[in-house]
Amino acid sequence: MSILDNLLNRFLETGFGRWSNEHPRILAWLILAIGMVLLLAYEGRDVGLLMGQWLALVVATFLVAGLCIWIITWEDGDEAGEETAESGNAER
Repeated sequence: MSILDNLLNRFLETGFGRWSNEHPRILAWLILAIGMVLLLAYEGRDVGLLMGQWLALVVATFLVAGLCIWIITWEDGDEAGEETAESGNAER
């Protein structure tokens, strides 16, 4: 067992590791949303937006990040169904 495998196993034994393994889409949504909001804040720092406008932009950005992850993972469900169908056909 390599050092990397050992570190991965230790991480997966932690509470956050288990949670991130059980909910990878939510974790991806949070990471993408944080990155997008940071980029929005950096690029929009000198625009002079009001607090309500900033809040609306952050909420919209957060929702767009969720939509992106949802669209990206559309294929995940299809692949799982195809694998199940293929394994069922192989057994016959």
